[in-house]
Order: sequence, then C-alpha cells, then structure tokens
Amino acid sequence: MTAVLEVSGLNKSFGGLAVTNNVSLSLEPGDRTVLIGPNGAGKTTFVNLVTGNLSPTSGTVRVAGEDVTRLSASERVRRGLVRSFQVTRLFQDMTPEEHVALAILQRQGKTGRMFGHYAAMAPVMEEVRDILGTLGLLPLAETRVREIAYGQQRLLEIALAMALRPKILLLDEPAAGVPSTETARIEQALDRLPADLAVLMIEHDMDLVFRFAKRVVVLAAGTVIFDGDPRAVTENAEVRAAYLGSYADARRHA
Repeated sequence: MTAVLEVSGLNKSFGGLAVTNNVSLSLEPGDRTVLIGPNGAGKTTFVNLVTGNLSPTSGTVRVAGEDVTRLSASERVRRGLVRSFQVTRLFQDMTPEEHVALAILQRQGKTGRMFGHYAAMAPVMEEVRDILGTLGLLPLAETRVREIAYGQQRLLEIALAMALRPKILLLDEPAAGVPSTETARIEQALDRLPADLAVLMIEHDMDLVFRFAKRVVVLAAGTVIFDGDPRAVTENAEVRAAYLGSYADARRHA
C-alpha cells in the first residue's frame, strides 16, 4: 500500500538546540498511530513541522507522493493534511452547524456565501448533518458552543477537521482537558472515523493510547526511540526509562 504521509529525515534546530532530530515516519490509509513521549520531547514541534506551521532545518514531508515541505499550512490542508489543536479554537456564540458549514464552504472556496445562505444549500446541509451525526453532535447542531460540554467542544474540533475532507488527520491531544466522565465520547467518535483515513494522534492518556493505537511511536529529546506494536512498547527498556516507567509496570501486573 502506498503511504499517504512520508516524513523523511526531519530536523529542526533553534539556535544550537536540536528539537527534532532526524525523524522519519510514514502513514498508510487506515493507519491508527499514536505519538507519545515526555513533555519537551518535541511532539508538538514535529506536528508543526509536518503541517507547515514551522519550516524544517532539513528533511522532507510528502503527501500522497508530493513534496509539500515548502508549502504553506493552508496549501497542505488543500492536499488533505489536516490537524486539530490541543486547545479548542471555537466561536462561542456560533453553533456546531454554523461551524461545520463554514468549514465546508471554506473547503469549497465559498465562505462569502456563509451567513443567511448556507441553510438553503442542500448538499452542504446534508454533509453538515452527516459529519455531526458521525461525531454524535447532531442533537446539539443548533446549540451555541458556550452552552455545550467541553468534551463535546473537542468533538466539534474533530468535526471541523473532517469537514475539510482529510487524507491524513493529526489529532493533538483530543482528550486534553476533558473530564474522565466524557472521554468515552471521544473514544466512540474516534471509532467512527472513516476506515481509510490515516490518523496520527498525540496523546498523554495512556489508557486511551492503548485502546486506539495500532502502532505507537515514542519521541524523546526530539528523536524516535521506538516505532512499533503497542504490545511491545511497555517492554522496551529505553521507553520505560524515558517515559512510561510505573505505567508499564502496572500494565504488566494488571
């Protein structure tokens, strides 16, 4: 199967400090990969490099075989490389329906026709309902964001990403700040993502990681120290020393 995302020899230095050190990673359609590592490991920097929010010192990023290393973040989105953010970036007085409709019209280059018009666009409304339904947000379609739970706001962030029709979806801690009583909603939504979508997720909730991931990549000090099966990661001595520690011991004795 052909990789939809290929990152090769990615490096980033700030002054004399290397924060991304020769990182290579590829994703195929349907991959469910989680990037983990201690705070300061360079995870968010790596995602910013991949998505075009930062320029690498060296290395390449390819989407579906095309070199996008020098393209802007918005140009990468148009090629199917889409991310969600660790902190919600929503308009509190807009509804989920309005948010998703705006994202669809942005994708279509029709944002000037947004307010007062999108509801009359049958194809747009059908797609809005489909996306919100997939993520369990349809009952809240016309509720202002400020009135819905934080976990559901995180789901709306994913809905916005889906409205851009990604080939590759990068999720930056989708469960961050979500109460434990609401994390099940996040997991259910992740389970309903399209089977052919390649997903790379950064996450600190290790229970969620092991339920979601088919592959785990561990970053420490900007360097990949493990890339493989989730069942093997807790047995890796370097990973245990750098990050998992007592969590790995607990899983082994569970």
